[in-house]
Amino acid sequence: MEGRLMVLLGFRRSQVFQHISSVAGVAGAGAAMASDTGLESLIDQTISVITNDGRNIVGVLRGFDQATNLILDESHERVYSTKAGVEQVVLGLHIIRGDNIGVVGELDEELDSNLDLSALRAQPLKAVQH
Repeated sequence: MEGRLMVLLGFRRSQVFQHISSVAGVAGAGAAMASDTGLESLIDQTISVITNDGRNIVGVLRGFDQATNLILDESHERVYSTKAGVEQVVLGLHIIRGDNIGVVGELDEELDSNLDLSALRAQPLKAVQH
């Protein structure tokens, strides 16, 4: 099931990173966390972000900071439904707070372009419950 979800969302298995929201008690730990995420290799690449509130946002990663806040350009949200195809809501330049990031992955643009999103039906993701 996990592999199917990644293909459905257009992730490359080798480029999936999971961000676990936590509070570090050591000064400077946030900067180390951001540099160890592997996000540097995704700058100027199209990525897909699953947020903790269940949203799927796709865009070009332009930057990030020590709190793993992401800056996405040319972004849109994909809204899934069981009754209609995937709705794509244009967001443009968009910032996603680091504490709301669940998963970040590089989008395989070739695979993504072959998906017929208008025919795709899926349950919306539920929000993360802590």
